[in-house]
Amino acid sequence: MHLWSLREEIGVEDDPSGEGIVLTGPDGVDRVGEVSPLVREALRRMQLGPVLLANLDPGRAGGLAPDGALPADGGDPALSRFLSDISHLVVRTLAIDDLGGPLLSAFPQSRPAPFAPVRPAPRQAVRMAGGVSLTAEGGGFALRSAAASHRVLLHRPEAALVASLLGWPVTPEAAADTLPVPRVVPPGVIGYLTAAGMTAPALGPAARASARP
Repeated sequence: MHLWSLREEIGVEDDPSGEGIVLTGPDGVDRVGEVSPLVREALRRMQLGPVLLANLDPGRAGGLAPDGALPADGGDPALSRFLSDISHLVVRTLAIDDLGGPLLSAFPQSRPAPFAPVRPAPRQAVRMAGGVSLTAEGGGFALRSAAASHRVLLHRPEAALVASLLGWPVTPEAAADTLPVPRVVPPGVIGYLTAAGMTAPALGPAARASARP
């Protein structure tokens, strides 16, 4: 499950001019021109916490596809463009469909802060990128790097277990075989860490072995 939210310190108001909206935060003010009802509804929900954009109500938000579905990545063109423009204000959260809470969250640390998680190839080995540090934070662990666009907070042990394997080259397939977690977790976590700039492709024996049939 791919969830979206605004950084908790971000305020959203109508522009005094009567057109568009104003987003305020510690780093300044972002003014956005005229926005659609869909964008306004997305912002309203994202202020409350992580939301699944596919669950936007077409009756309230307007502008959705005929079947009422919006791709989890914000695939409505207008909403996608808007979210890309304010990527430095958006927190991306990965979760699974259980009651254990989110696995991890990626917090923007730069402007812009592009974030495009992809499903990694099962047999492509990766490892933690150079310069990444791990510290205890907020009841979990935080990954930071001066070269990364995001800081990643690992909320649950499942995400921390996947991250712990990345000290050495490992494939998503091998991580799923090794760890006592649902098989969807390792590729999901690795995809988010890669999008945040925390991983790098691995070269050497592990990477070559992962390519064998």
